[in-house]
Amino acid sequence: MAVNQQNLTPDDIEDKENIVDRKDKIIEECEELWKQMEKYQQDIVLAGGERLNSSDSQLTLLMMRLKSLTAECNQWLERTPDIIPLNPENLVALGKEELQKLDHDLEMLLSTTQSKNQKLQEDLRREQEWLNEQKQLIASLSEIYKELKNQVIPVSEKRTLLELKTKITKIRRHREKLLTSMGEVLDEHFPLPEENGSKKRKRECQPNAQLMTMHEILELLINSLLHSAHDPYVKINDSFWPPYIELLLRSGIALRHQDDPSRIRLEAFHQ
Repeated sequence: MAVNQQNLTPDDIEDKENIVDRKDKIIEECEELWKQMEKYQQDIVLAGGERLNSSDSQLTLLMMRLKSLTAECNQWLERTPDIIPLNPENLVALGKEELQKLDHDLEMLLSTTQSKNQKLQEDLRREQEWLNEQKQLIASLSEIYKELKNQVIPVSEKRTLLELKTKITKIRRHREKLLTSMGEVLDEHFPLPEENGSKKRKRECQPNAQLMTMHEILELLINSLLHSAHDPYVKINDSFWPPYIELLLRSGIALRHQDDPSRIRLEAFHQ
């Protein structure tokens, strides 16, 4: 210890004395603050014994809070901030702290960027798969078109065309019959809230919304799936009755969008 004390420079001795003085000042400030806190606590206990009127109790509490904050603000204004000595050790410590904060922020930014990049890659993969399917479909249709174009039309083609037209007409009639039957079944078993006279269901509906029938909802979902296969989702609005949507979701007929719960689509049963 004697050797270390002999190696101390006058500046080091002066810094050590300043540190001791600063420590004593801090202890004195803490004792003074403790005394003030005890005094404030006694004042609060005495003030708490007085009964406040219900009309101005809130105002009184706010005034007490204002006085407390004002006193605390004045104490902070009167205090002189301690100046950190700009020696190499303190500068290195501050630099390390700033670098650690910067490293943490950069790690968070990197994690967020990687998550977004992964999502974009998944979206790109799905779009690429859909594009490849469309290209394959176009190629298949082109081959069929070439084969049909190169075929020699026989004399009996008129009869074949008439048979095809007849079959198509029968299929269309059968389709219309099925759609009509489905509409009748849906209208019978899934009526709108206004049609069954239930007051409870009427209260659950939007007062100014023109509700869609179950038949119209299914028709909208089917058309969206067939005409826009790349984006078959439909936006739910006030025209959709929530019990119908819940029934379709629970039965597995419709699926909800992963990122937007207000959009649904029909399950692709044909795939």
